[in-house]
Amino acid sequence: MTFKSIIEEIENNLLKITSDFGFPEIEFSVEPSKTGFGDVSSNISFLLTKKIKQSPQEISKSIAEKYSKLNHTLVSKVEHHPSGYVNFFANWERLNQLILSESYLDEFGSVDLGKDTTVVVEHTSVNPNKALHIGHIRNIIIGDTISRILEKSNYKVNILNYIDDSGLQVADLLVGFKHLNMSEEPPNGKKFDHYCGDDVYVKTTEQYEKDPFLESIRKDVLKELEDGTSETARFADEITSKVLENQLETCWNLDVTYDCLNFESQIIRSGLWNKIFEKLRDLKLIEFETEGKNSNCWVIRGEGKEEDKVIVRSNGTATYIAKDIPYAAWKLGLLEDTFNYKKYKKTQPGDRILWQTTLDNSSEPRQNFSGDQVITVIDSRQARLQKIITTLMEKFKSKSDTYVHLGYESVTLSHETAKNLGFETDGKQAQMSGRKGLYVNADSVYDLLKNKTTEETAKRNPEMNASEIEKIAHLLSVGILRYEMIKQDLDKIITFDLTKSLSLEGDTAPYIQYTHARAARIIEKSGQEPSIDVDFSLLTNPNEIALVKTIGMFDINVRDASRNLSPKVISRYCHDLAVAFNTFYEKVKVLDIEDKSLEKSRLCLVKSFKITIERSLGLLGIIAPDRM
Repeated sequence: MTFKSIIEEIENNLLKITSDFGFPEIEFSVEPSKTGFGDVSSNISFLLTKKIKQSPQEISKSIAEKYSKLNHTLVSKVEHHPSGYVNFFANWERLNQLILSESYLDEFGSVDLGKDTTVVVEHTSVNPNKALHIGHIRNIIIGDTISRILEKSNYKVNILNYIDDSGLQVADLLVGFKHLNMSEEPPNGKKFDHYCGDDVYVKTTEQYEKDPFLESIRKDVLKELEDGTSETARFADEITSKVLENQLETCWNLDVTYDCLNFESQIIRSGLWNKIFEKLRDLKLIEFETEGKNSNCWVIRGEGKEEDKVIVRSNGTATYIAKDIPYAAWKLGLLEDTFNYKKYKKTQPGDRILWQTTLDNSSEPRQNFSGDQVITVIDSRQARLQKIITTLMEKFKSKSDTYVHLGYESVTLSHETAKNLGFETDGKQAQMSGRKGLYVNADSVYDLLKNKTTEETAKRNPEMNASEIEKIAHLLSVGILRYEMIKQDLDKIITFDLTKSLSLEGDTAPYIQYTHARAARIIEKSGQEPSIDVDFSLLTNPNEIALVKTIGMFDINVRDASRNLSPKVISRYCHDLAVAFNTFYEKVKVLDIEDKSLEKSRLCLVKSFKITIERSLGLLGIIAPDRM
C-alpha cells in the first residue's frame, strides 16, 4: 500500500457522502496537496456547486463535517478550506508503516495498466550508413525508457529496431564504394560506422554537385537494392551489416537492448507491400494519378491544403512511406507473418534474446513480435508521414489509438560543448547535419564524459583502483547521457551542455546518483542491515514525513508516466526524491543518537529511499553506484 491508499480511501468515502446527501454523481479529483494544505485535497465542492446551487465553501464545510463522522483509517483530520477545497491530513503512523513496508518489496511501484496486453515499441531505426549521433541518442533513450515504464505497468513489451537498409543513404554508400572507388577498409583502426559517415557518405554527397551523372547512377543503385538477388543488394547487406554491428555496440554501451531487428530490404522482398497495396487500393485509400507532377504515380490524397503524398513513383519504386505502411500493419498483426527468424550473431547485454528477421530458411522457432498497440518513436519532422500511417492503421484496425507516433524535437550542442568536441560553430548552438558531415557521434560524447568523470572520481577517491574508477565513470557517463535526453519535455529542443550535465547540484544525473551514494554511505557506517521491524510512530519530523510521502508517490508517478507516455515524469520524480532525501539528511541526524529505536526507524527510512531511488532510476536505465 502506497500513498495511493489514502487517495483511494478518500475517494470511496467521498462517493459515500455524495450518495448519503443525495448529491448527483460527478467526476472529481483527489490529489496530493501542495505544502500547507494538508496531505490530500479534493475539488469536489467546486464541481457540485453548479449542480446543487450552493457555494463551494458551504459544500466543503458540509462534506468535512460528514467525513469526520465516518470510519477512516488513514485520515487523521479533515478541514474545509476558505477557498472551497476539502483538505485531508494523513494518519502518518499508519501510512509510514504501509509505505515503508511495501517499499522493501520487489513489486513496489508496479501498476497494472497493461493487464498483460502486448505493446510494440519501435525506436532507434537509424539508417545504417553512419555512426549514431547525439540526436539519435534522444530517440534511443526515449524508446528504451518508455519500454521500461510500460513493463513496470504490466505490459508485455516487444522492442523493435527497424533497419532502413535500402534507402537513399545506403545507396550513397554504395556509389562511394563502387563508383568512386573508396576503400572498404577504414583508416587507422577507425570504427567502420564512423568511417562510413565521416568519409564515404559525406564525400559521395559532395560529388553529386560536381558530377550530375552520379544522380542517375544512384537511382539505378536504388532500384537494384529492391532486387534481393542482385550483386548490389548482396554488397549492401554486407556493408550495412558491419555498420549496424557498430551502431548496436553504441546502444548496448548505453544499456539499450532490443527484441528484434527488422530490415526494410526484407519488407520489400517479402511481398508484404503487394498485399497491403491491394488493401489500400480496394479500400480506395490510394489513387493513381494520371496528370500533373505526380503523373503515373500512386498517391495518398492530402487533407485540406496538404499536398498529395506519393507512395509509388512513376518508375515503380516504392517511397519511404510505402515501405513503412506494410511494416506498420505487420507490427499490429494485420498481415500474415512471412518472415523466418534467427538469433543475431552477437549476444546483447542482459537477458533479452536479440532476434532478427530473415527470408532464408531457419531452424529457429517462429516468433511473434506484433502487438495490440504500437508506439513508434520518430522525431517530430516526420509528423505528417506518421499521421498518414496512423490514420491508415486506424481504418484497417477500426480502432483508434492502436498506432501512436511519439514525436520529439532535436538535440543541439552548446557552443562550449561543441568546442570541446572539436566542432566549430559561430552561433550559440550547434545544429547537426549528417549529409554535410556536421554531426557529433554519440561515442565521442560518451568518451568525453567518461574522461571527465574518470578524472573527477580518481580525484575524490585516491584509494580506489583503476577498475573501480573505470566502472563508476562508465555508470556516471551513461547516467548523464540518458538523464539529459529524458528530463526535458519531448516537444522541447535540447541543448546539451557538458559542464552543466556533470554538476553535482541541480537537475542532473550526478546529483541524484550522489544522493544515492550518500544513503549507501549512511547504511555502511551504521554497521547494521536496516529492516522494517521498527517503530514507525517515531518518524514524526516534518522532513521524515516529507520523505516518506515522496517515496509513497512512486507508483502514482509510474502510472502518470505510462498513461501519458512521458518519461520526464520519472526523471522529475527521481529529482524530487533526491531533494527530499537531501533535505532530510541536512535536518535530521540518523546515526549516533541516544534513542536506538529512533535510529533503527530512521535507518529503515534511509534504506527505503535507497531502494526507491534505485528502482526509479532503473526505469530511466540509470544505475546509481554506492561510491562516487
